[in-house]
Order: sequence, then C-alpha cells, then structure tokens
Amino acid sequence: MKKAKIYIPAKTAMQSGRGKIKNWVLEFITKDSSINPLMGWETSTDTLEEIILKFPSKEKAIEYAKKNNISYNIIEPKKKEFVIKSYADNFLKD
Repeated sequence: MKKAKIYIPAKTAMQSGRGKIKNWVLEFITKDSSINPLMGWETSTDTLEEIILKFPSKEKAIEYAKKNNISYNIIEPKKKEFVIKSYADNFLKD
C-alpha cells in the first residue's frame, strides 16, 4: 500500500504573507533512495517521490487518498498567534 502525508506547506523565504498558502498537499513517502555511484547524487527508482498533488481543502485530499487506496498521515498546521501592538510600544520600557 502506498503511503502519503497530507499537509499545508510552509511559506517560502520570498513570501511575506500567508495569502497564497491555502492549498493542502498530498506527498508520497518513499524509502527507496540510494547514492548514485557515478555522480554521488541521491537517486531512487520510485517515481512516486516526484509527485506532489495539491488540493483546495483537507477533505478533498483525504477523499482522493481513500479513493485510490493510499494510506495517509495528516500533519495539522500550527496555529499562529499574533501579538497586536502599536508602533509606540517599540519605544516604551516595561
């Protein structure tokens, strides 16, 4: 049985906001990696590691995994806690 993980990817260093990070990703987990003896690069014979599927919601990703008999693990995103403070708080001493 194929194994996969379902998660929301973290924002890249080039992004300042989280507006475009709304898609859930289904990424296959493979353990078939080795070192290429000629070049020294990591290589694999399993092409599933190259497949990354994007879904608009977690439910759609789970539905796809169940429909295609894929064992999945859901990684929930961490809740961001925003501290709202004014500009003047930068100059006040506690």
